[in-house]
Amino acid sequence: MLLDQLRLFLTILDRGSMAAAARDLGLSPATVSERLAALEAHYGARLLLRTTRSFSLTEEGRALADGAQHLLAEAEELDARIRLGTERIAGPIRLSAPSDLGRNRIARVLDDFQQDHPEVEIDLHLSDGYVDLMAQGYDLAVRYGDLQDSSLMVRRLADCARHVCAAPAYLDRHGMPEHPDDLARHNCLMMRFGPNTDRFWPFVIDSRQRRIAVRGNRTANDGEAVRAWCVAGHGIARKSEWDIAEELADGRLVRLLTDYETPPIGLQVVYPAGRGHIRRIRLLIDSLATEFA
Repeated sequence: MLLDQLRLFLTILDRGSMAAAARDLGLSPATVSERLAALEAHYGARLLLRTTRSFSLTEEGRALADGAQHLLAEAEELDARIRLGTERIAGPIRLSAPSDLGRNRIARVLDDFQQDHPEVEIDLHLSDGYVDLMAQGYDLAVRYGDLQDSSLMVRRLADCARHVCAAPAYLDRHGMPEHPDDLARHNCLMMRFGPNTDRFWPFVIDSRQRRIAVRGNRTANDGEAVRAWCVAGHGIARKSEWDIAEELADGRLVRLLTDYETPPIGLQVVYPAGRGHIRRIRLLIDSLATEFA
């Protein structure tokens, strides 16, 4: 019974409201509210701070969300081992990944993984914004950059350079920038990460890192959209080497300002500590590491 209540709690967090969780679970909103109240009474603590339109986690609620993920993961693993045998790999995996990388590289890894393990169910979430793994119930995420949340485990997959690039057609019309300051005269295609737009691009100039302000007439929160605009000749973009490798190889894009590039950043997989003990998740992490090695 407690496991069911914990699943209900995580569903509320994942769906963002008790009404949405009720629809997913086939329950009435009143029943969901009653079960949440019973869970809070069981622990003797308020788990959510609710308003008419939204809610936020209390400290106790955040601790329970973390612990519930671990507990349910272990219960799922035990259930699979007993029902299916220790050699069979089965069960759900919820994965978050950057949009462009997810479509063009990670999706292929998942195809191969499911071919080897057809009883695994994949739920892939593509987003270039911040995702709270604990609160939203994800097993793992692939992300660029250094680990920010120290409660998560991390496995580095590769170093990843970011290149400023443009299509030959754009450069024919507007000329080649020779210095990062020249970007002020160009149309730059910008990414938006959640509420923040990437308006300042880093470069190494005179042995020091500087952030150059850029501007342009197109911004998107989807990396593939920015890449497509760049290939179509609408402006200059700053993209991960993984996202534009094919376009650079066949000449559809050209690297710019290579003498001023910053050092590569990390590409890593992050996951709550308890999820790494689950065999299907551990095997998928290994598959990702092999892909990007």
